[in-house]
Amino acid sequence: MRFFKMKATIRTQGRQFTVTEGDILQVNRYPDTEAGSDVQINEVLAVGEGENAVFGTPIVDGASVSAKVLENKRGKKVIAYKKKRRKGYERKRGHRQEISVIKIESITAA
Repeated sequence: MRFFKMKATIRTQGRQFTVTEGDILQVNRYPDTEAGSDVQINEVLAVGEGENAVFGTPIVDGASVSAKVLENKRGKKVIAYKKKRRKGYERKRGHRQEISVIKIESITAA
């Protein structure tokens, strides 16, 4: 006998993820959150697996995913460097993305 964890496809912070309970994700930072705070994700695109799957148009009514923020941090530094040869034109610019590390606590279907 095999037990499957419930799967859900969610949209959060401009990206889509397929998650199960206990997954750890790195997403763009949630504003006004700190480590240990809970986040409720209501944009659930699909819930379930196999024959029991429910797909939303575009969102499944009543379904939600709760997650806990493990930490807020900054990502790796990305350098954008532009140069035009023989013209004396050089531009260097850096960027670090703000990241929230979250753990999926529970998935509830309608």
